Amino acid sequence: MKQVRMSLFPVLMLALICFSIPSHAIAQGSSDLTIEVGVICKQIEERAPVDADTTFVVSVEKLYCFTKITGAEEATTISHVWYWGETERARIELPVRSISWRTYTAKRIQEHEVGNWRVDVLDAEGTVLKTIRFSITP
Repeated sequence: MKQVRMSLFPVLMLALICFSIPSHAIAQGSSDLTIEVGVICKQIEERAPVDADTTFVVSVEKLYCFTKITGAEEATTISHVWYWGETERARIELPVRSISWRTYTAKRIQEHEVGNWRVDVLDAEGTVLKTIRFSITP
């Protein structure tokens, strides 16, 4: 009888460890994500976009893509993918850790990068949730 108890001990310990891990630490669901706010802006202050617009002069040097995501019932990720024309210029993965989450990325704008831009906001599976279009003028 003692041998049976001793052989069950590791199994019981493993089960206890597995059930004690929070489910949100494992899950990566993003089925109901919504981009409530998605803008390009010149600054972020107190976790909010400042000077949001759709046209910027090239001398701006740096822009931010701000997103407010709602609907994440479990921890997941989104990505901001910056495009100049059809050329991907940056891809940044960001955590989403609550049902309402604000996050942003930044991109330096070089003098020759005049023209049409966009940022695609993707969920963890790569589905486009929102496209934010803007332009850079001379």
